[in-house]
Amino acid sequence: MSGGVDSSVAALLLKKSGYDVIGVFMKNWSDASFLKDKKMCPWEEDQKDARKAAAKLGIPFYTFDFEREYKEKVVEYMINGYKNGITPNPDVMCNKEIKFKIFLEKSLALGADFIATGHYARIEKKDQKFYLLAGKDKNKDQSYFLNTLGQHELSHTIFPIGEYEKQKIRKMAEKFGFENAKKKDSQGVCFIGELDVFEFLKSKIPAHNGEIRTKDGKVVGKHQGVEFYTIGQRHGIGSPGGGMAYYVVKKDAKNNILYVAEGENDEDLYKGGFLAKDAHWTLDKPPKFPLKCRARIRYRQPLSECVVNEKEKDVLEVKFLTPQRAVAPGQSAVFYDCDIVLGGAIIQ
Repeated sequence: MSGGVDSSVAALLLKKSGYDVIGVFMKNWSDASFLKDKKMCPWEEDQKDARKAAAKLGIPFYTFDFEREYKEKVVEYMINGYKNGITPNPDVMCNKEIKFKIFLEKSLALGADFIATGHYARIEKKDQKFYLLAGKDKNKDQSYFLNTLGQHELSHTIFPIGEYEKQKIRKMAEKFGFENAKKKDSQGVCFIGELDVFEFLKSKIPAHNGEIRTKDGKVVGKHQGVEFYTIGQRHGIGSPGGGMAYYVVKKDAKNNILYVAEGENDEDLYKGGFLAKDAHWTLDKPPKFPLKCRARIRYRQPLSECVVNEKEKDVLEVKFLTPQRAVAPGQSAVFYDCDIVLGGAIIQ
C-alpha cells in the first residue's frame, strides 16, 4: 500500500473477494533534498495515508524498509546509466528488483500466498501458464513497466484494479470513505517522486562543458555534459530563433559533443530500427523468430507494428514498419500481442 488511491482500492477489492489481506508500505527513499517540492518528505505522508487506509479496512499494517536495497539496485543503476551516456528507466528496475523480487520474496517467506499492487495491468491463467495483459484503462495502463516479470512472479501476483478505469477507482474510494480518494496521482521516479533529475545528477556526476552542434557541424551552444541529456529532449537546449527549437538527436560521450536537430520533425529524430539487449520473455522462453508483433519504446506511446529477430542470445534486432521518434538507448522496448505483454529488452 503506497498511500495512494489505487493500492487502497486494490486492498478493498481483495477484502471484498474474501482474501485475508495485510497492508504493507515499502520505505524505499527518504532523501527529499532533490525533490521539486522540498517542503515535505513524501514517504512520511504516504505512509500516513497508507496506514489510515489500512485502519479504515480493518487490516494489519506493516512497513518494510528497503532503502538500502533500493539505493543499490535502482538509484545506482540510474546514476551509472546516465554516466554511461544512456537514459535508464528506474521504474522498470524498481519493479524488477524491489516490488517483484525482494518484496515478493519476503512476503512469501512470511507466509503470504500472493502479493497485490495497484498497477493498472491484468494477469490471466490459461493452460497452466500466466499471461500479463495491459490494463483495461488504456490511459493508465502500466504493463510497459512490468515487462520483466516472469512466470514465478506472475503466479504469485494479483492486480485487483486492472479491470477498472481510474474514474471508477476514485468513485469506489469515495463511496468507501477513504481519505485519499482525491489524492493526486504520484509523479516522477518510482518511490522518489518529482525528482529534479538535472540537479540530482549534477550532485553525482561532475559537470564538464562541451559543444552543442547541429548535424552539419555548426556549433550552436554549450552544455554541461552529455550525460545530463536524453534523445529527443528539447528543454534546456536553447533555440536558434524564428520559433524553431533544437532537439537532441545524438550523444557523443567519448568527445562530449551533443548533436541537435532543428525542429521536432527533423528526419534525424526518427529511426526505423535498433538493437536491444537483455531480452526477457514473460513466458520464460523466447518466441519463434522472426516475431511479428507490436511494440512501444516509451510509456504511453501508441503501439506500432514491428518485426523482431534474434541477433544472438538475449540480443534482438527490432525493425518498425513506421520509423519511431526519439529512440533513446537505455529505455525499454516492450513487445505486445494484442493486449498480451510478450516481454521486453533494453534499447542500445
